[in-house]
Amino acid sequence: MSARGKAWFPFLIGGFLSCLVPGTLQAQAPQSSAHVRDYSKGPSWFGNFASPYKQQPIPPISLENSSRIRELIHDGKLEISMADATALAIENNLDVAVERQVVPMSQTDVLRTSAGSAARGFSGATIPLGLTAGALGLGVSTSVAGGGIGNAGGISGGGGAVNIPPVGTFDPTINYNFSWDRTVAPLNTEVVAGVPAVTGYSASYSGSYTQLLPSGTSFFVSLNGLRSSSTQESLLFNPAVATRMSMGFNQPLLSGFGLKPNLRFLLVARNNENVSGAIFRTQLTQTIVEVENAYWDMAQFQENVKVAEQSLATAQRLYENSKEEADIGALAPLDVISAQTAVAASERDLVIARTNLQIQETTLKNLLSKQIDSQLESVEVVTTDPLPEPRDSDIPPIQDALADAYKNRSDLQIAEMNLQNEQISTQYTANNLLPTGNIFGQYAASGLEGNCIVVGKATCNQPLVLPQGAIVPAGTASSLTQMAQGTFPEESVGFSLTLPIKNRAAQADNIRAQFEMQQAQLSLQSLRSQANFTVRQAMIGLVQGKAQVGAAHEAVVLGQESLDAEQQKLSLGASTFYDVILRERDLTTAQYAEIQAADAYAKALVAMDQARGGMLERNGMSFNDALSGTITKTPTSPFNKGSNLEGR
Repeated sequence: MSARGKAWFPFLIGGFLSCLVPGTLQAQAPQSSAHVRDYSKGPSWFGNFASPYKQQPIPPISLENSSRIRELIHDGKLEISMADATALAIENNLDVAVERQVVPMSQTDVLRTSAGSAARGFSGATIPLGLTAGALGLGVSTSVAGGGIGNAGGISGGGGAVNIPPVGTFDPTINYNFSWDRTVAPLNTEVVAGVPAVTGYSASYSGSYTQLLPSGTSFFVSLNGLRSSSTQESLLFNPAVATRMSMGFNQPLLSGFGLKPNLRFLLVARNNENVSGAIFRTQLTQTIVEVENAYWDMAQFQENVKVAEQSLATAQRLYENSKEEADIGALAPLDVISAQTAVAASERDLVIARTNLQIQETTLKNLLSKQIDSQLESVEVVTTDPLPEPRDSDIPPIQDALADAYKNRSDLQIAEMNLQNEQISTQYTANNLLPTGNIFGQYAASGLEGNCIVVGKATCNQPLVLPQGAIVPAGTASSLTQMAQGTFPEESVGFSLTLPIKNRAAQADNIRAQFEMQQAQLSLQSLRSQANFTVRQAMIGLVQGKAQVGAAHEAVVLGQESLDAEQQKLSLGASTFYDVILRERDLTTAQYAEIQAADAYAKALVAMDQARGGMLERNGMSFNDALSGTITKTPTSPFNKGSNLEGR
């Protein structure tokens, strides 16, 4: 392979691996954004060889509130619509910020498994135990290549048993080693060495290139050299240079053959990348539900304060009128006390209403900010969207709502992808039932020459006579020339077969994987049933809520008419202040009930949105904006802007 080809080889392998991932998984993966880095791709070493060996920086976290909060503060008030509230939650909510880290963490698993290592996983995503066949944490990486000096430079020749094991990882690996050694050894005979003690010097180097392909094919290329000298006699060359080049491959034929067994971790990591998007969407949906419910509670408490203030003003007017009547003797003192009691009760209700409003204001601030700083703490929160008025279009057809839930709910998407992970595990453990059968081959060439220069008829100890009868000049260059020309070749091919008797471990792994897949199927069906129940429950809540709002509004209208009639009777002397106070209390109670019913209906709309899934889309939110934490398009509110409370 040329140098240019080697430079592009890792990129071709990476592209090949990405093409093997099922298209359905790629379609579900979180889309990248200009604001979001894709951590499933490592740093490129092309043009910057040192980049893979440096720590890659990640964006720092920010614990400051977004500028949107400051922009919405005017005259000591934070006036926000529902769209503003959801935008602030996306930018500042800490629960959303925590789950936002899951997506890049899942991408690091893709990066890791692209090299052939096992996926590490994260909370909410499954890594089936069957993928590791009982060895937790192991990937598809194998041992490094051998291929030493071989028999070159020994004292006897001949072949022997050959076995080329699987080597390398999906990431190409280059190994290099150099050593220098001095040895003094006593001998018990002088027959071979000619001396009773031998002093030897050696300097060696070795280098290899190894890689594992997705098909299970592994190969290596190695180059080794050794320069040695010794005080022993009768050596052909002293000093001597021995070199060896070897290249070999190993291909599984049974267990471990094919793409799926070797890409199992990558397939699961790609799947879990989609899971991470669904997990983030789940947290985002939960946060939006909390924010919308808190927003409507805030709107309810604001209305409660208005009702309490109106009730207090009415009670105070009645009290003033009763005092005037009592001063001229037209009213008994007991009626004045009743009016005064009504004022005290109204003041109590106003204190409670304002306290509830302040508590809810703190709750909403906490949901919409990373921290409640001095500026945010001092402002008053004012919601600008009124409680929604019921509409017939708010209640979707049940079949449409169920179809939306089955399509859009993130918990169902997570369960479906976890089931796919279990299917991958079952397929791998089924392949692992097969015996281990590999074919392998190797070609090697060696060189041996003295480390001296042959001039004329001078020799280095004794010349090496080749089979052709030629005399080769001595030295390192000559040894490398012999190796390159294949003067002393070695060719080997072989087949290895391992038959585990009974095969009980593999059988156990496969049976368990099948049970785990069935568990995942049952869990998915259970979640579908729960989604069906949740949608129907939300539908009932909407229908009941709409009826309650209508009934509560009618009660307010009738209460107002009753109060007006009682006041008219009072002016004609046909009623008492006490009766008017009772009618005023009835009206106030009806107004509180109407506001509470409107709040309950608004929350029922939120519950229906949550049950159907797809809340982000119906609120006009961009998933990429949510993932980056930067809003480029302000969300919109799906709720009706009108309110049946405005005309009260």
